Amino acid sequence: MTVHSRPNLAHYAHPPPTQVDLDFAELPIVDLAKALSSPSEKRKWGAFVREAILNHGFLYVINAGLKPEETGRIFDIADVAFSQVGDQEKAQYVAKIKENGSFQGYKPRRFWHIDNGVRDQLEHYNINRDVNKRDHPLPLCPFVPEIGHFAKHNHLHIAYALLQLLAIGLELPEDAFVKLHNYAATGESYVRFMKYYPRTSEDEMKTSNVWLKGHTDFGTLTILYSQPVSGLQILDRSGDWKWVRHIDNALVINTGDALEFLSGGFYRATIHRVIQPPLDQQGYTRLGVFYFAMPDDDVVLEPLSESPLLKRVGIVRKNDVGPPPTMEKWRRGRTAAYGQSELKQSAASDGVEEEVINGVVVKHYR
Repeated sequence: MTVHSRPNLAHYAHPPPTQVDLDFAELPIVDLAKALSSPSEKRKWGAFVREAILNHGFLYVINAGLKPEETGRIFDIADVAFSQVGDQEKAQYVAKIKENGSFQGYKPRRFWHIDNGVRDQLEHYNINRDVNKRDHPLPLCPFVPEIGHFAKHNHLHIAYALLQLLAIGLELPEDAFVKLHNYAATGESYVRFMKYYPRTSEDEMKTSNVWLKGHTDFGTLTILYSQPVSGLQILDRSGDWKWVRHIDNALVINTGDALEFLSGGFYRATIHRVIQPPLDQQGYTRLGVFYFAMPDDDVVLEPLSESPLLKRVGIVRKNDVGPPPTMEKWRRGRTAAYGQSELKQSAASDGVEEEVINGVVVKHYR
């Protein structure tokens, strides 16, 4: 990712990685440079990615085209959205989350209900892959071209590569998923800058140290740029919560609802949560950089039933009643409902709460 004009910017220094002995998940690592090096390597890595998603739901990606200093620069820019934009200016750019089902702009702190009357302590700023779709706070404006290059790299290089491998894993043409994610189409694939702030001991007690309940993302792929403050956990296939380890300049990838719809339940959306960091990292803020890849808004989220593999193993539909939703309908419904709905205890599973969106049961894990 090359950007020729780069305004000066203060460096964001991450806290040191934890020294606490945590129960980390042992996640597969995909070398993207090797995976794209030849057709035979693509086939091999397509099978590898398929098994990684089936067995773990999360994986790491290395050699994704950004040098460490370029990744560091994006974190520097991300911090501007929070440390250099005042509350009054942030208020002018608050996203129409409940009104329009859109995250574009700021999600303020304390917007979501977590548990027992406790509200969240995180804020994020979301920028559509079309960075000129709306205005931005003045301190961020000099960096919008760089954010645009970053979004394009994530979409066309990283997401497209992974979508090709996922299609190969389903024995489909490698562009089967790619052609549903047109860069210039109407949609809400976006860059997210996020900052978590420490909470009071009272709030930690009321929520059992959970900062975000276990949930699935609603797009196709989530690309998380690894950072050293631990907090992210995945629900592994045996039903245990495992920590996600930090790897320098690596990406952490998880699958979302849209991919589960499109793959007929074969690639399941990954359940993950965020909890209080370990003791030696408590008191630090936690800065995150993401890219959320979603199909075009008009894509109907129905299984790609022409897959030879799905014909063999069968299709499981997320929507039992009625037609499948479009991506626009699904992401608007999930965006507007998250952290706002009155969740109901699941009759089938203890510690699981449910809501119904577009006729589909959406689960949250306490």
